[in-house]
Amino acid sequence: MEAAVRFGNPVFEEIRSDGLFPVDMHFHTNHSDSRTRVKDLLGMAIRRGVGVAITDHNACSGVIEAYQRKSTAVVIPGIEISASDGPHILVYFYTPVDLRDFYERHVKERKRASPYLATTLTTIDILDSLEGYACVKIAAHPYGYVLFNKGLQKCIDNAYIPRELTQRFDGLEVICGSMNRALNLRAADLARDLAMGITGGSDGHFLSDLGSVVVATEADDVRGVLESILQRKNIVMGQEKHFLGKCVMGPIVLMKYVRYTSPSLRIHYEQNVPRVKRFLGIRGRK
Repeated sequence: MEAAVRFGNPVFEEIRSDGLFPVDMHFHTNHSDSRTRVKDLLGMAIRRGVGVAITDHNACSGVIEAYQRKSTAVVIPGIEISASDGPHILVYFYTPVDLRDFYERHVKERKRASPYLATTLTTIDILDSLEGYACVKIAAHPYGYVLFNKGLQKCIDNAYIPRELTQRFDGLEVICGSMNRALNLRAADLARDLAMGITGGSDGHFLSDLGSVVVATEADDVRGVLESILQRKNIVMGQEKHFLGKCVMGPIVLMKYVRYTSPSLRIHYEQNVPRVKRFLGIRGRK
């Protein structure tokens, strides 16, 4: 695992000279909480010579648009689903047809009033609904954010969800561009200890983010990339966003949520109730 997870800015020419193909496995477009247009993303992917997984929050329309444009860019059909009990789950499909079918059947009617922030689906609901689909299930940023329960392992460590659910995932996101180095190192250690597959992505919202974190495989097509992850034959390399970059990104992303301020606050309150109850329970026993 140490050799398979490499921190530092990816150099695309060196990656390709080693016979590998880089793919940013976590990127958002203006179909969810980013301002990046799909056509601009595809153009940048071609210019940089990288593939990209479009993983909009609880949405598949960005992927559909990308395929309708018939670009030569390698696009992994993906989605980042927000579970009602906290974790964010990255799901990659082999075809946009399967992604769209899954979305229409299981996600479309289960989005909350703040659609990019949450669904009414629990982690178990999401995993159950994926049964029968050819896909790769990844726990996004497993140690989550400081103030929110948006990581699988963070929720497990706090006893919000059962530990055995980890076994139903194909891998962990071990370098996420929006996390800090300490949390990514913990994720990499966890993947090593559990012998799980690994992925990484910029969690990009700006064109400039594309490729700051990549999965590198010998394959340069959707099926080959996903199979490499499942077979643990890939490398993850990348660099987290610097502090200033996060400061710039925050307000711009938040603008996408302004119209959903009231439901967003309610969702954050509901998702943090377990933490408050746990804290009060611990204090009460002392």
